[in-house]
Amino acid sequence: MTTDSKNKLEVFQTLDALYVAAANFIVDTANKAIGERGRYTISLSGGQTPKKLYALLATPSFSNKIQWEKTFVFFGDERCVPLDDERNNAHQAKSILLDNVDIPSSNIHIIPVDLSPAEAAVKYEKELKIFFGKESLRFDFILLGLGENGHTASIFPGTKVVEDKTIGIRDLYVETEKIPDGLSHSDGFRVTMTAPMINNARNILFLIAGEEKRVVLDKVLNGPYIPDKYPAQLIKPSDGELKWFVDSKAGALLSE
Repeated sequence: MTTDSKNKLEVFQTLDALYVAAANFIVDTANKAIGERGRYTISLSGGQTPKKLYALLATPSFSNKIQWEKTFVFFGDERCVPLDDERNNAHQAKSILLDNVDIPSSNIHIIPVDLSPAEAAVKYEKELKIFFGKESLRFDFILLGLGENGHTASIFPGTKVVEDKTIGIRDLYVETEKIPDGLSHSDGFRVTMTAPMINNARNILFLIAGEEKRVVLDKVLNGPYIPDKYPAQLIKPSDGELKWFVDSKAGALLSE
């Protein structure tokens, strides 16, 4: 493992080491949050990379270290596809992790994909405001990924949400040419947290693996600041901790 303190970047030689470190980080932040504030608020992400992390967290060696009854789960973004669709982020997290741990169903807050994207965004933001009450919309932990086109959550290059300066939930449509190969046209409708909402979190973790991410990761971390082209560059918490956990293939250009 190599570490870059400037970016709080950690490069792991194996995928197993990457996922174990991420799982331990979640356990540590959960215990700290519950010890200090009596609950743990975590926002999960979709995509391929978190799957093994979710499976690891569901094993007794990790699940037994988290007080699930005091853990409240949210989602940073969602594809507007049915909840039972494998492309749905909540479906993935539930089937791999949440259905296999002792968390009350009332603690799981899913973006309502049965509504129109605009209605879903409004309703989810309202749900967040009710949950946090008079407190700031400040999560203890937000998990993020990085797309090959520089997007994170569903903040895609060239979309209106890139310019959004407010804390909230937004709907958007991603033009088909911006959608990675292999996904259907229906994946263009999304709901996402804004960058300011993500930046308000106490802990943010980018989890990145695979050779196909090496170029964009290098551009996001070491290239010029062009957030409209690389929206992941927007993630810069002013009063929180940002970490990048990457495997050696994704981090190949960084080490050079």
